[in-house]
Amino acid sequence: MQVVIYSRVYKEKDQAYIQHLFDVLDEFDIMAFVYTPYLEQIKDKINFPRPVGKFDNHLDFKIRDIDFFITLGGDGTILNASIFIQEVDVPIVGINLGRLGFLASVNKEFIKNCVEYLCSKNYSIEERKLLHLDSSPSDIFKNANFALNDFTILKRDTSSMITIHTYINGEFLNSYWADGIIVSTPTGSTGYSLSCGGPIVFPNSGNFVITPVAPHNLNVRPIVISDESVVSFEVEGRADNFLCTLDSRFETVTSNYQFAIKKANFTISLVKIPNREFLWTIRNKLDWGKDSRN
Repeated sequence: MQVVIYSRVYKEKDQAYIQHLFDVLDEFDIMAFVYTPYLEQIKDKINFPRPVGKFDNHLDFKIRDIDFFITLGGDGTILNASIFIQEVDVPIVGINLGRLGFLASVNKEFIKNCVEYLCSKNYSIEERKLLHLDSSPSDIFKNANFALNDFTILKRDTSSMITIHTYINGEFLNSYWADGIIVSTPTGSTGYSLSCGGPIVFPNSGNFVITPVAPHNLNVRPIVISDESVVSFEVEGRADNFLCTLDSRFETVTSNYQFAIKKANFTISLVKIPNREFLWTIRNKLDWGKDSRN
């Protein structure tokens, strides 16, 4: 078995868990390729029981037979990892070294258990849909014009609201007077959209959620639509510039831009180990059913 180890930033508090992971991979005779910038951060801090290879970008999948893409961090790390996976059918295993961890559902204390499950094929695969962004007059995110969580348009240089004219399949929906708007996938429904009052949507529901950010009209609420729809936007406001984001990536745009969101033509595969399914995650991460009075 061969795996990629991916993370963005080494933190000293995680040293013991990172070392444990490499020890366990050696115990199960698993070859590891480490994302090169991360390897440079940890090479003098981790004792590698066996030599490790380097991983640079998604093109490396064409020359190596990779079984799993292991991320070390939180949900943001998985969002970044989706750029490297793209259309390659390699499942992501998210080991949570962060905080909440809706996507990175493997607790850092259960690293060995997780590797055992992978080796014994005692896991399930959950397909997560992504959204795709078309923008004009230019493609602002180029080859990374997709998102696992969400797309947003937000005000940038002023405290004044912006106006976002929104259309579904070419039919006018609404002109949102707000600080911004979010289009989220089911995966992103537990992220920024949730904090702005949006609903939680099950991963395989086949929907997008449109959630306004601090709308001026209080009777404007989030709506759920089919992910077979195309959602398009035109933006105007007192400022010259606005912020456009795809997951953690962002660009500054002007009112000259038009945007269209649709379902991407590929999915991301997440590994789910036993007893870490979606319902378990939302119950435990959101403390549902717990009596905080005691």
